[in-house]
Amino acid sequence: MTGAEGNKPAQESGGNPNATATPAKPPVPAKESNGTQLVREIMSGNAMISVLAVVVALVIGGILIAFTDPRVTSALGYFFGDPSATFKAIWAAISEAYGALLRGATYDPGARTWQGRLGIFETLTFATPLILSGLAVTLAFRVGLFNIGAKGQIILGATFAGVVGFLIELPPGIHLVAVVLAGAIGGALWGGIAGFLKAKTGAHEVIVTIMLNYIAVSLVLYLLKNQLRDPNSSNPISPRMHETAMFPLLLGPNYRLHWGLVVAVLAVVAVAWLLNRSTLGFEYRAIGANPRAARTAGMLVSRGYITVMLFSGALAGLAGVTQLAGTEKLLDSDIAGSIGFDAITVALLGRSRPWGTFFAAILFGAFKAGGTSMAINADVSIDIVAVVQSLIVLFIAAPPLIRSMFRIKELRREGV
Repeated sequence: MTGAEGNKPAQESGGNPNATATPAKPPVPAKESNGTQLVREIMSGNAMISVLAVVVALVIGGILIAFTDPRVTSALGYFFGDPSATFKAIWAAISEAYGALLRGATYDPGARTWQGRLGIFETLTFATPLILSGLAVTLAFRVGLFNIGAKGQIILGATFAGVVGFLIELPPGIHLVAVVLAGAIGGALWGGIAGFLKAKTGAHEVIVTIMLNYIAVSLVLYLLKNQLRDPNSSNPISPRMHETAMFPLLLGPNYRLHWGLVVAVLAVVAVAWLLNRSTLGFEYRAIGANPRAARTAGMLVSRGYITVMLFSGALAGLAGVTQLAGTEKLLDSDIAGSIGFDAITVALLGRSRPWGTFFAAILFGAFKAGGTSMAINADVSIDIVAVVQSLIVLFIAAPPLIRSMFRIKELRREGV
């Protein structure tokens, strides 16, 4: 070894022969871009599970449509003689049914009037109460509570709103605001009962809210047969809402879409901010993740249960307001319909996220709007839509089933 070569370590270490060479740092992996991370989460996470659940449900629904179609059953009789005829009949049955569903929910160029063509507005009309009631269930989910009582909260919200809407006369503008506030208060009080009992006695919210649903139905039916009954009708219905208490129509008299949709969108924004940007929302998420740890950290878990059920009930009450002041115009015992239980499906499909719930509600609104078109134009039972909705719930409730069917790896998040 030459002298020049022997001096290299000393020169590289700044002339200090005792210094040791610093080991090279391992290369830092390039950080994923936001777009790449988003795609990875969609393909491996909950969003993709929701999409695939809908797709699988539609496929199974298509099979039911095909094998209940008379053309298919007829073609099956000579399947081995002409198998192509059977497949053509299957394709015709499924494409006609889902085509009619899609056109009825969005745009039908074959309709004679513009009112019939623009089914998207009917979809949004159906989606409006689903957005609000779905948010009610979503908010409770994030705290670890299963609010199955949206139906009762919708009924009480509509009842409170109705009392202000058809028994009291107020100036325009003020009257509608009073109706909205009354509906929110009615739903909040009914939801707050479940939250209070959960916080103070440990009563299970599922049992309590189910019982409150029955009480709400019986209570409103009693009121409609007595104090709130329309004297001009023999049926248990209320008088018609005053014009000043109704939501104005967004697109004129030819469409049912009303300003309740704006209320629903504002509610989505508010709930998203509450959960993701506020201190209270952080507490809600902490309680939902681990109530014991949240209590150890000094959070008031009991207060969280009560306040979240108040907010949840208020949102469901607003759904009742949109039904009463926007669509039905009068109160009856079936004002909630299936909205309360559809809200659970919407919240599950939306993965308990405000904007996910919003789009899930629009999807279910499309099912409702397009189901009628499918029944009329394709001669397919509207019950098929209910079957598809039920299948969506089934697959959403069993993510491992979807993951195994499509070989999707579960996304493991790093950090907290």
